Amino acid sequence: MYSLTMKAALLLLALASVNGMVYERCELARILQANGMDGYWGYSLGDWMCMAYWESGYNTQAIDHDSDGSTDYGIFQINSRWWCQNYETANAEDACGINCSELLTDNIGVDITCAKRVVRDPNGMSAWYGWDYHCRGQDLSQYTAGCGV
Repeated sequence: MYSLTMKAALLLLALASVNGMVYERCELARILQANGMDGYWGYSLGDWMCMAYWESGYNTQAIDHDSDGSTDYGIFQINSRWWCQNYETANAEDACGINCSELLTDNIGVDITCAKRVVRDPNGMSAWYGWDYHCRGQDLSQYTAGCGV
């Protein structure tokens, strides 16, 4: 029989696994830099960090359902209408050639590869409303300050 403390610990563990990983700011900055995001397609590491913050709060399992019936997935909120396949969104393009569920893992390599594809689109970082409204033209140094990147 489990004690009350053990039950509470198991509940917290279960909740943590449901919520996914939320990266610490500097940890994510180092990962993005190591994956060539700083300067990619003309955007700074601060741009990528700011966008990820406003889109998902650095949460790998963030999901947002849009009014057009599409869904945004993962740390970069990649949209199912254009970039990934969730088998629910009508007329999905799937330009990244991935299942949207691949964007919800704690290993963000697939997310990074797809985000690089998104930013090469004519809209660039404006594909992300979070970047457009909160990051464009702003001093983004706070997103990488003290991270050694």
